[in-house]
Amino acid sequence: MHVLITGGAGFIGSHLVDLHLARGDKVHVVDDLSTGSRSNLAHHEGNGNLRFDEADILTWQYLDRAVAWADRIYNLAAVVGVYRVIAEPTKVLAVNIAACERLLRAAREGGWQPQVVLASSSEVYGHNDEDILHEEQDLVVSSRAGTRWGYSVSKIADEALGLSYAQRFGIPAVVARFFNTVGPRQIGRYGMVVPRFVAQAVRNEPITVFGGGLQTRSFCDVRDTVVALDAVATSTGRDTVVCNVGNDREISILELAQLVIERAGSRSTIEHVALREAYGEDFEDIRRRRPSLARLRTLTHFQHRYSLERTIDDLIAIERTRMQEGNDGHRTLVRTQSERAA
Repeated sequence: MHVLITGGAGFIGSHLVDLHLARGDKVHVVDDLSTGSRSNLAHHEGNGNLRFDEADILTWQYLDRAVAWADRIYNLAAVVGVYRVIAEPTKVLAVNIAACERLLRAAREGGWQPQVVLASSSEVYGHNDEDILHEEQDLVVSSRAGTRWGYSVSKIADEALGLSYAQRFGIPAVVARFFNTVGPRQIGRYGMVVPRFVAQAVRNEPITVFGGGLQTRSFCDVRDTVVALDAVATSTGRDTVVCNVGNDREISILELAQLVIERAGSRSTIEHVALREAYGEDFEDIRRRRPSLARLRTLTHFQHRYSLERTIDDLIAIERTRMQEGNDGHRTLVRTQSERAA
């Protein structure tokens, strides 16, 4: 199979590269490296089945050619992370929506109908009062989210574009709503909570919990996420589907901080930081975010392999190795014990 991955040098994208190359697929990665890193793909150097282009898909002149080559396209190119979303609200809308539309237009004009997998987000559910979020629920855009609302708007727009191109032009679309993906190669620089907690715990620094800490999230290991994503795309075939992708185990941010301290054997204390101090603006954080996985399991019979504890242990090991090597970089090529055993 020919697989095109936009944003393929990033956190989730590079794990998709691992998965498809391990199967012998031919993979073409396009990434502008604004948040991704070539080091995430360095362990595939010399693999003739991998091609990499450093490019912005908003302006890349060879996008039509790459799309026409592909059997499946994963669109992961986006501005992500709370810090970046708040700092660059206009870029979020321009990049996330326009890049997706250009990709879909290339698929329509190419005369070939590749399957397009669009990375959406649990953010599209907004401030929803339901305890469990399922795909049939109304999507919510709320001003209570502050300037963060732009990210959810961009993902809702991407979903609408994908479903419209599927209905009007017959391009099969998989809309995957990710729920807090975590794991190796993720960095805390842009607001991702788990790598930030792990780095603080390993260094015995205070763990900073933004807000009250009672807000809950459901974390899924990236190595499970990419397997589930591929399984949905494979099972769907030429059909179009919207599907939650994640883990339905729920944990509060305060409990997460305590769990990381415990797993690391850390002397860290927990400090609460107001949202305004953390992000530079006030907003009402989403109270709960737990997915219904009924559709995912019906489509694929998928079973998770990685518990949150196992993921945290792997991240702690990576962080300790980075400290021992004196590497201040934000990426690591260390293979965890879990990856070697997989």
